[in-house]
Amino acid sequence: MKFYNRESELAELAKLYDQADSTGRMTVLTGRRRVGKTLLALESAKNHKYLYLFVSKKAEALLCQEYVEEIRRHFSIPVIGDIRHFRDIFKLLIEVSRTERFTLIIDEFQEFFSINPAVYSELQGIWDLNKATSKLNLIFIGSVHSLMYRIFQDAKEPLFGRADRIMFLKPFSIQSIYTVLNDHGHKDMQTLFDAYAVTGGLPKYLELLAENNAIPRQQMMDFMIRQYSPFLTEGKNLLIEEFGRDHGTYFSILELIAAGKTARSEIESILEIHSGAYLAKLEGEYALIDRYKPINAKPGSRLQKYYIRDNFLNFWFRFIYRNLSAVETGNFAYIREIVERDYSTWSGRILERFFHELYAASGKYNRIGSYWERGNKNEIDLVAINDINKEIVVAEIKTNKSRINLAELEKKAKNICADYQDYKLNIQALGIEDAALLIVP
Repeated sequence: MKFYNRESELAELAKLYDQADSTGRMTVLTGRRRVGKTLLALESAKNHKYLYLFVSKKAEALLCQEYVEEIRRHFSIPVIGDIRHFRDIFKLLIEVSRTERFTLIIDEFQEFFSINPAVYSELQGIWDLNKATSKLNLIFIGSVHSLMYRIFQDAKEPLFGRADRIMFLKPFSIQSIYTVLNDHGHKDMQTLFDAYAVTGGLPKYLELLAENNAIPRQQMMDFMIRQYSPFLTEGKNLLIEEFGRDHGTYFSILELIAAGKTARSEIESILEIHSGAYLAKLEGEYALIDRYKPINAKPGSRLQKYYIRDNFLNFWFRFIYRNLSAVETGNFAYIREIVERDYSTWSGRILERFFHELYAASGKYNRIGSYWERGNKNEIDLVAINDINKEIVVAEIKTNKSRINLAELEKKAKNICADYQDYKLNIQALGIEDAALLIVP
């Protein structure tokens, strides 16, 4: 698949490369696996000299042997002696960068925690002493969010405060997903929504589906839920390393949230645990969930719900992990039956997020959210507010918008609209077909 999107990220990386001509620059690229971090770094460096080093899980001395060979291929410099420590590799490259500007990309940088954690303090010392006199454009890439957060954003760690930029790479926007699908002959809004709901805009997943002609939804499900599908173990592969020995509890919480148990009280009543610490880590350290409140809630309000930020993981926990016994016995027909039965209900919550993102991308509103009152009364799917023009949009969202009763919606909106009496009110019924009005052709 060709390189899509990432214009703002490429512009920022180009700016940092230009600045490296006078002093060293350090950039951190993080984000979950499959989001395209490595591809972005390589794309940014393709028109100038760069060296790419991958930190695989092997002895430091063996890594250094591998890196020395790469250095010899890219630079005509003598490498004297047997280099067994990464600090010496880094010193050598710093010396090269005194006279020659280049980009050094170090991928899966967090793996040094298991290889030799002293590397981080060693690099800090070398960088602090040599940054000002080098022309090194240094890019660190990492996929384990908790570890990358610890390395660069924990004040107790040696590399804290050293990065000139920390860039958290997000999945493709809805507009970019549309561009990818359009290039593969799919322009309809239903397919756009299904691709968004199932892949969350992860470039690697879109590429897999496109390469295997697994679009639209029926073909997506045929490819994803079958023997040997790369998607069946994807959730485990992504998160086991993140969670470690507590993965069972974290997986259970994520399964419940994916099934619609989005309040802390619901989670605790089912699992019979105090979930506060787990939820806090899932939100902060792992960046896997987020919380949302009614759009006009006061700062201290406890009226809140949780959701899984990653659409694919939401799908995986709801339909694959929840039916792991069927996966292990190869009963994929059973899982497909569950998907056919429950997809509409599950995707209804994703559809709300779909329109929230589209409205946000329009740039017309400064506040966008949902609304509900205690006991989940008077729920409203979308409230979008422009405080400058004094406009408020109140919308209900359904796959089949003919089922929406605008008179009932207006009644439900009575309390929220009381806070915006001098605002122009626009009450809308939104269905998937309305996304076409918000997508740039």
